[in-house]
Amino acid sequence: MPLLAFIFRRVLQTIPTIAFILVVTFILVRLLPGDPASAMLGDRAIDADVQRINAKLGLDQPIPVQFLYFSKAVFTGDLGNSIGLKLPVIELISRRLPVTLMLTGMAALIALLVAVPLSFVAALNRGGAPDAIIRGTFQIGLSMPVFYVGLVLLTVFAAKLRWFPVGGYGENFLDDLYHLFLPATTLALSLSAVLMRNLRAAIIGVVGADYVDFARAKGLRARVIMTRHVLRNALISTVTLFGLSIGTLLGGAVITETVFAIPGAGRLMIEAIYGRDYPVIQGLTIALALLVSFTFLLTDIVQAWLDPRVAR
Repeated sequence: MPLLAFIFRRVLQTIPTIAFILVVTFILVRLLPGDPASAMLGDRAIDADVQRINAKLGLDQPIPVQFLYFSKAVFTGDLGNSIGLKLPVIELISRRLPVTLMLTGMAALIALLVAVPLSFVAALNRGGAPDAIIRGTFQIGLSMPVFYVGLVLLTVFAAKLRWFPVGGYGENFLDDLYHLFLPATTLALSLSAVLMRNLRAAIIGVVGADYVDFARAKGLRARVIMTRHVLRNALISTVTLFGLSIGTLLGGAVITETVFAIPGAGRLMIEAIYGRDYPVIQGLTIALALLVSFTFLLTDIVQAWLDPRVAR
């Protein structure tokens, strides 16, 4: 029951966050240089045509009225049409966002599969050669920019060894995984380094705790102690860090999708910014912000499940 009450409270707390996202998105889009009418009509647009387009889009109304129209459009799913691609924004997002979600999901999974076991190896061999090698390797990976890592992996494994495609996207699920492996690895490198460093420190702290010594004294097997006592408690801080890193992961996806020519939401955002496609910028900003907010909510729920004290 405490967990269900906690989830209910967190969902209610998300409502003001969504309202804040709408307000900030509305303001930021209107602070961008130029205007949608000029972008639609080009450099040779005359004032009469600009006024006509502005009236059609409701941009000639007072700002509060525009915000009401904007909020209604968001909640009804009518985000308008792309200026450049002439397609509904909601359709573009439904096509591109799943690609980005799959990319970031693969990156997160790779980061966890690498960081968790190596954190144990490093922590249980603290001060030894394995610890030094693992920490040194991850420190190098953490210091390299995402675009540089992507170019290196692209050059070595795609251009020279030809183990993976140079870029693009697949035609089915397995082909998608094959095409996204290098980009996902690019994103996962820095995230795994951050998670490994945090989880290693947490494991070192938990291993020396009294309840772990008590578990050993009870004669519990090492595997049970590590999974039930050490890992569960060490993951509490790491789960929080992992949730906070999702926003960074999505930001890195913008660069990665550009380097690997992946038709995802990040690449669509770059194209929309260059083309001054305001409806697409607005729709993508809202979609990505809501995604990050949902991730934070899910992170808090997992943390409360791992540590019931959080739900009180």
